[in-house]
Amino acid sequence: MANIITNIRDFFSRPTRSELVELSRALRSKQGVKVSAMLQQQTDSLTKKDIADWRAAHQMAIDYESPNRCRLYDIYTDCVLDAHLSGCIAQRKGKVLQKDFRLVDANGKEKPEVTELLQSEWFADFLSLCLDSIYWGPTLIQLGDVVRNNGPIRFNCVELVPRKHVVPEYGVLVRDSGGDWRRGIPYREGEIANWCVEVGKPRDLGLLLKCAPSCISKKNMLAYWDVFGEIFGMPMRIARANTLDDAERAKLENALDRMGAAQYIVTTDNTEIEIKESSRGDAYNVYDRRVDRCNSELSKVVLNQTMTIDSGSSLSQSEVHLEIFERTTESDAVMCAHIVNGRLLPLMDLHGFPVKGLRFQWNNAGSYTPAEQREIERLLLEYYEIPADYFTDKYGVVIDKPREAKTQPDRFFD
Repeated sequence: MANIITNIRDFFSRPTRSELVELSRALRSKQGVKVSAMLQQQTDSLTKKDIADWRAAHQMAIDYESPNRCRLYDIYTDCVLDAHLSGCIAQRKGKVLQKDFRLVDANGKEKPEVTELLQSEWFADFLSLCLDSIYWGPTLIQLGDVVRNNGPIRFNCVELVPRKHVVPEYGVLVRDSGGDWRRGIPYREGEIANWCVEVGKPRDLGLLLKCAPSCISKKNMLAYWDVFGEIFGMPMRIARANTLDDAERAKLENALDRMGAAQYIVTTDNTEIEIKESSRGDAYNVYDRRVDRCNSELSKVVLNQTMTIDSGSSLSQSEVHLEIFERTTESDAVMCAHIVNGRLLPLMDLHGFPVKGLRFQWNNAGSYTPAEQREIERLLLEYYEIPADYFTDKYGVVIDKPREAKTQPDRFFD
């Protein structure tokens, strides 16, 4: 691995395209390409951001000749630290990640032994990274080495190629974050393409672009609220000294400091301190309502509604909002299915996985609520004969034979 890294560093001092292609062929481990070894990664900037920074970062990202998303990604990193936003994203992603799935052949028949190959940690991570592209924009996912011992065939991991080193507009990787894309390595062709899956549209900037103004405003408003509480939330202790002796004043300051955490000041008799608070008794509402509005805006951007994560006013409204949420997450699931079928499965076939001719499919039957399942089963039992093995396998109840007559009504289904 050390030799590969040395070769990469030497390579990047040579700008010709032919050498770029030659290096991309040489960047192979025993089983796969180590994309991260090519990149000179740096720590993200977490300095305070404001709307002017967001506008400047947006302008840099959409520059057609030399797009640079680094500053925008720094702002995104700050945004996802917001508790409400992270909760919205987790709710939307979690709805998709908990869905059941299967691999089926051309006739729609499931292949359980192959489905089990995807019921592993690496595939869950892959789906999670696919869903992240909705918020961050284009995402390049590197597949790990193929492992064939100690269990079924699998990738040992999947990794996110650091976004600051990916220029999706031109399909290249750059060694330094924000580097010139003309000196980059193409990842949509050659050996690298056999180990990477690209998700998202090249010029998409993700939903976090729309979330950033509300996150910035909310963070600033909370900071102002903290200052408000620091000034008006605790009493100020004023000590007036009749002496100008520094030693005596120091003793007085030490005494006040040991009395507690509240603010204090030591003055002479002729000094006056006045702190004016707003005449409104609900001045805090300026901050509280602004934070609530920011949270509402974030919910609308990510969830397309508010009542699945915020409190609602009525049952009928909550049902409408839940339906909107269901449609949103179903759209995410369809996107993931397209990526798995169109990009991941062909690469798995290339690397020896037995998936040729199979198709990924969500098993929506496994996503029904218990109440919905009971209603479906009752309707089926009313019109069709269903083998007892179905209920034995599903509920673990051994069924001997049917009764001649029911002893109780269908109260269980009511």
